[in-house]
Formats: sequence, C-alpha cells, structure tokens
Amino acid sequence: MTTTQVQEASRLEPLLASCREIIEDPDFSTAKRWLSDHPGKKAVGCFPIYCPVELIHASGMLPLGIIGAGNQIEIAHADSRFQSFVCSIVKSTLELGLTNRLEFLDGMLFHSICDPARNLSSVFQRNFPGMYIEYIHFPQNFTSPLSRGYLESEYRRVLNGLQERSGHAASVDDLNRSIALYNRIRLALRDLYQIRTESPHLISAAESFALLRAGTLMAPEDFLEILGSVLGEIPTRPARPKDRIRVVLEGSFCELPPIGLIETLEQAGCYIVEDDFLRGWRWFTEDVPISENPLASLATSYSERAYYSGTKHDSRESKSAHLLQLFKEKKADAVVFQAAKFCEPALFDYAVYRKALEGAKIPHLLLEFEEKTWSFDRARSEAETFVESLLFD
Repeated sequence: MTTTQVQEASRLEPLLASCREIIEDPDFSTAKRWLSDHPGKKAVGCFPIYCPVELIHASGMLPLGIIGAGNQIEIAHADSRFQSFVCSIVKSTLELGLTNRLEFLDGMLFHSICDPARNLSSVFQRNFPGMYIEYIHFPQNFTSPLSRGYLESEYRRVLNGLQERSGHAASVDDLNRSIALYNRIRLALRDLYQIRTESPHLISAAESFALLRAGTLMAPEDFLEILGSVLGEIPTRPARPKDRIRVVLEGSFCELPPIGLIETLEQAGCYIVEDDFLRGWRWFTEDVPISENPLASLATSYSERAYYSGTKHDSRESKSAHLLQLFKEKKADAVVFQAAKFCEPALFDYAVYRKALEGAKIPHLLLEFEEKTWSFDRARSEAETFVESLLFD
C-alpha cells in the first residue's frame, strides 16, 4: 500500500469508532445536538421494524430509531408495566421514556409486530399524554387488489397527523425529495452489504451493524455523508481473508443483539455475509419511484420491493423460501438463527425454517439472546463447536 492509501484507511477506524460511541449513548446526544442546531425542528421516534421515515422527514421532522436501550440502562420501572416473560426491547424502550430520556421527542410511531409491541403503543399513550403517538396498520393480504390503495390511505392518515404536529404541510416535492434521499441511503447500504458478501474481511458485521444503528440516530443527510466516506475508504483497508465459514444470520429483525454477541460469532470463525439487523431501515430492495403520487409509490414498494420479514405476512411466498434463496445467493456454508428470548415471531419462524433447512441439508445453529447479555461464553462455545464441525468435517 502507498502512504496515501494507509492514511485513507486509517480514517476509517475513527469513523467506525464514533458510530460505536453514538449507539452506546442512551441519552441521544447526537440527535439533541442536531435539534439544538436547528431551532424549531422536532423529532419523532420510530419503533422497529419498518417505519415510513419519508413521511416524518417530509413533514420537516427528524426520524429517529428508538429501538430499545441495549445494555446501557437498568430496567427499574418498566417491569411494573409488563409481564416478566416479555422481550427486552419492549421494556427497555419504555424504560427510556420512564427515565425521561425521550422527553426531547415530539412523538413515537408504532406498528403491529407482536402483542407486546402492540400494547407498548397504548402504554406510551397512557404514560406520556403529551407525546404524539401513532399506530400504523399495515396490510396483511397482498393478494388483494385493495391492499395498496388501503396502505396509501393509511400513509395519508399518518402524514396528516405528522403535518399537524409539525406545522408543515408536506408537498409532493417534499415527499419526493425525502424519498430520493432515503433511496440514496438504501442504495449505499446495499453497496455496503454487497462488500460484506464479496469481501467480508474488509468490514465486519459488528462494524456495519454499528454504522447502520448510528445512522438511525442522526439526520439522514449526515448519515449519507458518513456512508459515502466509509464506502470510499473500505477498499483501501489493509485486511486479509481468514479461514472462516460464511453464514447467513436470521432472526434479529426486531430486538437488536448486543454488539459483543456479533463480535463473538465472528471471533468464533464466522463471516456473517447477510443478516436482518435493522432491516426496516433498509426495507426496500430497489429505489422507490419518484412520481406525482409519492404515497402510492411507497405503498406499491411496500408490497412489491420490500425485503421479506417474519412480521410482514405475505402468502405469495413461503416463509422459508427467502432464506433458502439468500443462502444460495450469498454462497453461504450455514445459517445462524439468532433470536431474542420471548420473541414469538422469530421463534415461530424458526420451527418453519428448521424444517426447510434440514430438508435442504443446510447446517444451522440456534442462539438466543437478550439485550442486556454481558457474558457470551456459552454462545462462543456453541459457535466454535459449530464452526469446527464444518471446517474439519
């Protein structure tokens, strides 16, 4: 490498380190600084999985990913509002609110993922009466010719509420500008994942996870700039391939795993060449068309250009078909199913996936996690044993 290339590569590390700092900050300092620099602007939180962030942005507000608190806070209040057998993300998200860490938000958007997530919307309404709370009802029957029209009207309803809250009426041009901005972000993320597929030694899954998660906690314009810098510098990184197996990771589409668990899997000998981390923030597989009816474009894209998700019921494809196809496309050696404890959608899916994977003779490993997991010794032992069984079989 030339001296210039070494200097370029060295700038990648501070960028990724700053992303790690952002996601480990339970007080949302980056978003608060942006709001301070933009007087009069408001922020709206998005609970996973998918949220039409373009509607928030076009209304003049800042969309933020409020996706639990990881292991950064203790659950001291939320336990009194939910049962003990509810997933961590529901409790830690509520804990953020009950400890006044979400006071800077003007609203929160929820949708139907599972019963606890559905109930969380009502609990927020009851505990934070001054906050704008909206619940989006996504269609479940994509074979119906009425589904797209319904979703367009649902987007219009949500947009009207956002406009009223922000005081800014989003024009067609506003919506198209927001769609174009997020199209560029999603394209950059697809490029990032393509690098992970073709050259997984150049950027780890843990690093790309931190990058993407940080992007949900800042202005999209700033995130796009960071993505451009990262993509420009990755090819100059002085890294060599290692003797690892290539795995597709599935099951972490809602509650996010501790970043230490992702690192543990990689250190155990896995190249994670595909995952479903934060899939809702890269929901569309192609650009959403710019048109005279942006809401119709978004509705059609949700039906026809979206990634598969266990929470998006689509009878046009079997639940396991997308996973088998991903395995083939990514030239993977195995599948790791990494699900949050008490996550009913993920664990229900696993029963179907396991049957399909065994039928196709594809090696797979099930790991469960919680946000607040600190020790990964058991996961490391299971992953190392799994990897060794494939490398030395």
